[in-house]
Amino acid sequence: MMEENHLVNNPRTKNWGDLKQAVRELRRQISCLSSRVPSTFSFRQLSPSVIRIYFLCSPSNGRETTLFFCDVDATLAWELEGSPLVWHPAIDPNFQMLPSVGKFSKEEQLQWERKRLVTSGITSYELHHESGRLIFPAGGSMFQCMDPGNHIVNLQPIQLETNCGGARLNCQICPNFSELVAFVSNSDVWVKHTESGNEQRLTWVHTNKNSLASDPLSAGIPSYVIQEEFCRFQGFWWQPVMNDGVFRILVEEVDESDVGIIKFPSFNGDGGMEEYRFPRAGTPNAKSDLKMVTFQLNDKSEFVDIQLLELPQPLGIMFPSAEYLTRAGWTPQGDHIWVQLLDRLQQKLDLVLIPVHFFRPCRAMRRTNLIETNMSLSPICRLPAQILCSVFSQNWINVHDILHFLPVNEPDMMRFIFASEESGFRHLYLYTVQLAVSSNKASITDGVCRATQIDKQPLTSGEWEVLDQWLWVDPKFGLVYFMGLRDSPLSSHLYVTSYSRPGSNIVRLTQSGYSHTVSMNKECTIFVTVYSNTQSMPACQVVALEPPADLVHPVPLAFLVEPALPDQWYQPPELFSHVISSGDRLHGMIFRPHNYRPGQKYPTVLNIYGGPEVQLVTNTFKGLRQLRLHMLAALGYCVVTIDSRGSQNRGVNFESHIKGRLGTVELHDQVEVLQWVAETMSCIDLSRVAIHGWSYGGYLSLLGLAQYPHVFKVAIAGAPVTSWNLYDTGYTERYLGQPQTNQIGYKNGSVLSYVNQFPDQENRLLIIHGMIDENVHFAHTSQLINALVRSGKPYQLQVYPNERHSLRHLDASEHYETVLLTFLRNCL
Repeated sequence: MMEENHLVNNPRTKNWGDLKQAVRELRRQISCLSSRVPSTFSFRQLSPSVIRIYFLCSPSNGRETTLFFCDVDATLAWELEGSPLVWHPAIDPNFQMLPSVGKFSKEEQLQWERKRLVTSGITSYELHHESGRLIFPAGGSMFQCMDPGNHIVNLQPIQLETNCGGARLNCQICPNFSELVAFVSNSDVWVKHTESGNEQRLTWVHTNKNSLASDPLSAGIPSYVIQEEFCRFQGFWWQPVMNDGVFRILVEEVDESDVGIIKFPSFNGDGGMEEYRFPRAGTPNAKSDLKMVTFQLNDKSEFVDIQLLELPQPLGIMFPSAEYLTRAGWTPQGDHIWVQLLDRLQQKLDLVLIPVHFFRPCRAMRRTNLIETNMSLSPICRLPAQILCSVFSQNWINVHDILHFLPVNEPDMMRFIFASEESGFRHLYLYTVQLAVSSNKASITDGVCRATQIDKQPLTSGEWEVLDQWLWVDPKFGLVYFMGLRDSPLSSHLYVTSYSRPGSNIVRLTQSGYSHTVSMNKECTIFVTVYSNTQSMPACQVVALEPPADLVHPVPLAFLVEPALPDQWYQPPELFSHVISSGDRLHGMIFRPHNYRPGQKYPTVLNIYGGPEVQLVTNTFKGLRQLRLHMLAALGYCVVTIDSRGSQNRGVNFESHIKGRLGTVELHDQVEVLQWVAETMSCIDLSRVAIHGWSYGGYLSLLGLAQYPHVFKVAIAGAPVTSWNLYDTGYTERYLGQPQTNQIGYKNGSVLSYVNQFPDQENRLLIIHGMIDENVHFAHTSQLINALVRSGKPYQLQVYPNERHSLRHLDASEHYETVLLTFLRNCL
């Protein structure tokens, strides 16, 4: 049980040292809420009944994540139900002590920032299901081990020595031949034969010059905007099926010649500069093209017959409206490439199909010859590049990962499940299209045409969202499994419906009362769910699926993590909802002070994000990720969090409330609900309210103090955007359009426009920023400070020279939390 904190009763009387010690105590105590929760699941069929489940988790005596596995025998369902499964360490525990592990390259650190990874150790891995080969990156190197499929544990990883010189990123095992692993190093694609040790550089676009300005090309790695704003981190894709002895890798080639370079000092002691390509709103983006690398292996496992193939015209010429290559991959049979192309305004998305034979050797590329050659090929080879479907929006298109191609018997037909928000909410649709062939010259321009849509059937409908990442299809029974918010916008569940009988009932497969995150095997026979609610710590259960023709039946098996309640000291937040004056229902949560007494009013912190693409209020356990909120409550503060209009997972109209007017409407919702909470719950001292957030939340914290100084006594703004002209194209233009066409929106949404409205009193504004923040650059804070100085406005500033957008170092996090508490103690 958590011991009584000595600061709860009177935090105002304590000095810096006391607060620093309190932070350390609270971090230690609250970290106990972070139970060992597995993640990143993979499934391997060992026998008709036994499935091996791999996952990442931290060991019981350590902090760095490593790889575990457990075996499940579905024939023992009744014996397993409710029982705990035994975890086996897949990796020798001493591996973490290797000298090479723990030395992380700058490239790896930046990828962690883009992926929002907060763990250390083994953070990702690749599994080849048939062979049991495991590949994972660590410390800029690659490691492999072989799981023979028996009960041997503590596998000994072997470092894959390479000659490329740089960090090895995004390693991918060849699906057809597990001894081949492709990866990116120094902005080019490489491949390694793990058994012979042979290695080959496949692309040669990056020259590895010292100057970023003179080396703008890269291959196999997406641009900053694609990673940060469209969540695609892979830039090359193995062909899934190989029938002719030729290995093929689709490669994205990126040209950043026109993208501006941002420079700021590095504070690692060498006096150098950090440089990044960063396209600010209204400036040119990176250009993406598609290439294909083919090669073969000789009898000595050497790479031979290497060819670089390209399209008849660059992708941007074939599809003139395409600005962003948001998604790409292969169809299941490996005979086509598919890509999703989004225009600059992000209001039109094309799903494009490109035959593999459309690619030709670079030296022989001639558009007219290509079309003539295609006409002499077999019917499937005569298919030109074509648009399968297009999605339009008056607001913006939310890019997602929901696309699945279904098997068909006719070579000129295509069936696929795709999602769109055309109904106002993201839902699944079953498309049937007829592909065009090159003999139909009238419909073809430059080798591109539009397929004919034969049928389009909605598979889901209603005023709720299908979530954007998970989709599993069982062609044997004609079923599609997906994650959604049908029961409540606060709780995600696994659902199933029939795509062979569109309009069938939708069945929930996960337990009500909780919010679930699910991983499923490709055969759709078993899934793992990590589930929790605000009252219960995360549990992890394995569930089998028995899909009769009429109804899928989930069969609970065993637990990887058994259900548990937190210690008695834990005080969960209370969920609430309120219908605001617009008629919209908003959701929120309140953390009451640990020393709460009915009728007493407390200083309050409005913890805010308030921007798009984020939902803070959910029926999930609020553990370590809400550490600072628990910490504030433990020290006698009320903490309120609200998802206002503009936040995600509530439909198009709710989210597009901010379209063209960022920063001018969100705070109205927040203040209205805050005042309702104060009236309803009678625990908020409205004369002592702080507003605090990070990134977009830092931006709104600044605007809150400037626009509502009578509501917010103080503001703590972390890594705030202050001018949207300084932020990137993909995010800013999605919501505001381009600066050239929405000057008023950019001006009204800029904190700099409201500098004169900041209070003249001292101790009301604290700004916090990492000086090597490559996302929200320190230039945002610099511009604001200059404007505050010119206007004679008081402020306080806390900088962290070696921190990026996230505070990743423990000492910096503890220091920041102590600064936060000291500021609140002194000023609120």
